[in-house]
Amino acid sequence: MDVADLLLSWADRVERPDFVALDPIALPRRFMDDPQSAELVGFMAATIAWGSRTSIIASAERAVGEMGDRPAQWLIEADESDLRQLPWRHRTLMAEDSEKILTGLQTALRKRGSLAGLFALQPDETDFGPAIDRARIELLGNAITTRTAKHIASPAAGSAAKRLHLFLRWMVRPNRRGVDLGIWSHLPKSALSCPLDVHSGRVARGIGLLHRKQNDALAVKELDQALRHIDPEDPARLDFALFGLGIEAGELWLKG
Repeated sequence: MDVADLLLSWADRVERPDFVALDPIALPRRFMDDPQSAELVGFMAATIAWGSRTSIIASAERAVGEMGDRPAQWLIEADESDLRQLPWRHRTLMAEDSEKILTGLQTALRKRGSLAGLFALQPDETDFGPAIDRARIELLGNAITTRTAKHIASPAAGSAAKRLHLFLRWMVRPNRRGVDLGIWSHLPKSALSCPLDVHSGRVARGIGLLHRKQNDALAVKELDQALRHIDPEDPARLDFALFGLGIEAGELWLKG
């Protein structure tokens, strides 16, 4: 089996509804009947997607549980005190960061009605890197010069922006296999990038898809090229393959 067949096989094996139960994507999927809330909750969960999946889900749950059945409506109507008190915290995401990001999300929802417009591509763009930077500027506003800015990564500054690429995968890829949401189907899934982190990077290097040592924006570009050669229409679905291969490799290592 060559690398392309290996990845396609593992993508089909992993992208199944039972993947959702132990993954942070379970949170936005609760709001499939309210797309505005699904995208908001998705952004909140993806923003804190580092560390164990269990801890990510627990941290997101604390905040979402306080926002009621319609989190987006809660945020649109919230005042400064509400934003300050919402318990959205995770590791280095502190109260001051939470309030600033929530303020940006609130402004975007009031102005646009959806977060999707923040990530619209320009005619000559083939990936979401530039759109992420434009969204970052709009969401952070004056907070872009504060410590909070590190929680919304900048591809232009060299970041792999793993959490934002993860969020975009959730929103853009179709729901037909019961994992990603597909509520932004007007945005091209062909422009999605794999959410590159230490685990997916290790697997990608191990099977010869990635040679750059750093997990940065240039590595994302290199991996994009390899994955789009295998599946030009839906390269980000191969993220499931890298995830599954990483889990298998870890289990084999533990067995000795």
